[in-house]
Amino acid sequence: MANTLTAESPVPAVPQVRRSVRLAAHAAALTLVPSGLWRIAVALGWDSGFTDEVLRPENFPGEGSPYLIGLSLFAEALGLLTLGLVHRWGEELPRWVPALGGRRIPVMAAVIPASLGAALVTLITVTGAFNWNDADNMGATGSPEGGHRWLMTACYLPLLAWGPLLAVVTAAYYRRRRGR
Repeated sequence: MANTLTAESPVPAVPQVRRSVRLAAHAAALTLVPSGLWRIAVALGWDSGFTDEVLRPENFPGEGSPYLIGLSLFAEALGLLTLGLVHRWGEELPRWVPALGGRRIPVMAAVIPASLGAALVTLITVTGAFNWNDADNMGATGSPEGGHRWLMTACYLPLLAWGPLLAVVTAAYYRRRRGR
């Protein structure tokens, strides 16, 4: 698709997003779902195998439930922002946005936070993976064992892909919007 104006939109059209990039954006958003579901299950009282003072099942549902649910929703909202890098609302603010609706989003206003997010998420998740079994983490007394431990690990493992997928989608967004 050429960079031309259409009657429907005052915004120049940009090249179409490749299917592989769309899939990467959706995969990035989906990497947060398993850990979010795990936290929500804990918040609702599921026995996660923790026996420590804070996360043992007797404490849930309880005071910590809103935090676990809120963290899950916040993380997923951040993950869903990746979709903006492959959809029109990541190029032009929707018309319903007060005062700014319909305005073009500057390329770097999306690329800088997405790049920083990709780097930070990659750093956090890789560091977390290397320290997963440390005495301060899953090696601590009161941490899940056996099947509970494997399930929690399986739920958090997809997070390792979030940062790299976000980086790929961000780079594609930059190239597409800059006409390269």
